[in-house]
Amino acid sequence: MSHEYERRHSRWYEVLLLGLPVHVLVGMPLVIGLPAIDRWGWQFWHYLPDVRFNTVLAIGLAFLASALTLRRMARFPGSQLAAHIMPTVSIAFLLAAALLLFTREGYTRQVLFGGYLASLAWFYLGYFAGRRFRKPKLALVPFGGTGQLLGTSWADLRMLSSVDMGGVRFDAVVADLRAVDMPPEWEKFLAHCTLAHIPVYHIRQVAESLSGRVQIDHLAENEFGTLLPPLFYVGAKRVMDFVAALLMLPLLVPLMLLVAVVVKIDSPGPALFLQPRIGYRARPFLMFKFRSMYHDMSGEDFTLSDDDPRITRVGRVIRKYRLDELPQIFNILKGEMSFIGPRPESASLSEWYEQDVPFFSYRHVVRPGITGWAQVNQGYAAEVGGMTTKLQYDFYYIKHFSLWLDVLVCLKTVRILFTGFGSR
Repeated sequence: MSHEYERRHSRWYEVLLLGLPVHVLVGMPLVIGLPAIDRWGWQFWHYLPDVRFNTVLAIGLAFLASALTLRRMARFPGSQLAAHIMPTVSIAFLLAAALLLFTREGYTRQVLFGGYLASLAWFYLGYFAGRRFRKPKLALVPFGGTGQLLGTSWADLRMLSSVDMGGVRFDAVVADLRAVDMPPEWEKFLAHCTLAHIPVYHIRQVAESLSGRVQIDHLAENEFGTLLPPLFYVGAKRVMDFVAALLMLPLLVPLMLLVAVVVKIDSPGPALFLQPRIGYRARPFLMFKFRSMYHDMSGEDFTLSDDDPRITRVGRVIRKYRLDELPQIFNILKGEMSFIGPRPESASLSEWYEQDVPFFSYRHVVRPGITGWAQVNQGYAAEVGGMTTKLQYDFYYIKHFSLWLDVLVCLKTVRILFTGFGSR
């Protein structure tokens, strides 16, 4: 019976048009070739061989890096791919240009810039042309808790009414594999779907993909089947953090001096203060921050209301745009923090949260960050209910710990810096 079912986008021309091959076979030649044409013809190919090769190689590598990054980021919920095409392509071409400048290799700026514009046009065209086809179409088996998935706009979810797909091709079937009320004929249906190479997902996997959160009733392994994040990326990320912090330090020092002066003028007290926090592998450390509260006012370890009288006038501004976090670049240089990761909590709060979530300390398996997956999706959270949601985001980040998720968090953080989302 497996021949009765067919997976969506499984035909050869669909795989070709919607996959990476169309970028390599069609998009890359266009992006490389079109900028080389001017009103006099193919004048670009009259340049010296090394100039031609370097320019073509830079455009090709930047284009491939953009394509791979955008495809990987599209897997994560709330990725808002259209908003990230320009920054992703821009960063890829800036890195290519910087590499050429650093190595002092010859290239043509006009053709490289033309490749950048052509890449933007190609990716935007591909996004808007394939948006309807890339929206996942999922069939829901009507037993257990699958009904709770209905109502999302990220996917086209359809509840099945009979043991048949009704002639509709789906990307996958979603079932509550632990449902006690699932009849034998529906279990046979799931087996036939698998034989037809139609993926069958447990509801928990799809719920995580739709919400960007991992339920915390028990620990969940990552994509490699282990609780440990990939150790290679843990080490590589530490190197990238250190290098990026060194490069950014000369640019941030003048801004930090300005913020420190303004904080001192606004209210009495030190410009900087140190907060004891729990960090990587549950080790305590002192986190640097600009003071945003009055020095002589006492209060709780966290803010319970939006209108906290302890916050100064300047403090509200630097909190909104995350300027109070700038000194944490020194924590990054010391290896205590990363640019991206779960926000570090104080020891007292960690003990309090572990009363409700015994494995709360699992979030310390990666370095804490200045920004993170929870911050860009939820914002500030201090109460128990909000902290539970925040922890679900943190566990999702740890489970999907990767370069691609970090890139997405970076792009979302840039948006937050201009909107002040989630500040308090």
